[in-house]
Amino acid sequence: MKLTEEQIERLRQTGIRLDAQGRFWHEGELVSHKGFQRALRKWLDVLPDGRPILRLDDKRYAYVEIEDAFLLVTSARWDGDRAFVQLNDDSGEELAHGTLEQGDDDALYCKARGGKLRARITTPAYYVLAERIEETDDGFALRAAGELHPIAPC
Repeated sequence: MKLTEEQIERLRQTGIRLDAQGRFWHEGELVSHKGFQRALRKWLDVLPDGRPILRLDDKRYAYVEIEDAFLLVTSARWDGDRAFVQLNDDSGEELAHGTLEQGDDDALYCKARGGKLRARITTPAYYVLAERIEETDDGFALRAAGELHPIAPC
């Protein structure tokens, strides 16, 4: 039996939500299994139209509700004038220096995974990055990778 597009779309509605603290919920219940949490974080992605999904492969994905950011930057370190960050999906990457944004609540965000996903910078990571944040005429900027990168409002 082949499913219709309408049936497939219905099956993609998972009831999974990612809250601002980086915790997954399913139909009001906290997802507590650490291995499943790790898998969900690895599967986070977006469709070309911007809808957040959990992607298993090119054809199989399901929708997920994102309350704030897809990922959390849990730590940061400097290597020369470049910042490197650790994400809560157990991956690490060079900070996309030019993507920093400041939210209404003064939270700092950046783009991760090649610019696809928004990540919220946690307090410990912020303090490391703050060593090189400067006040400018237009607000604040991060001095990194040989440039001064403005921190834009969200």
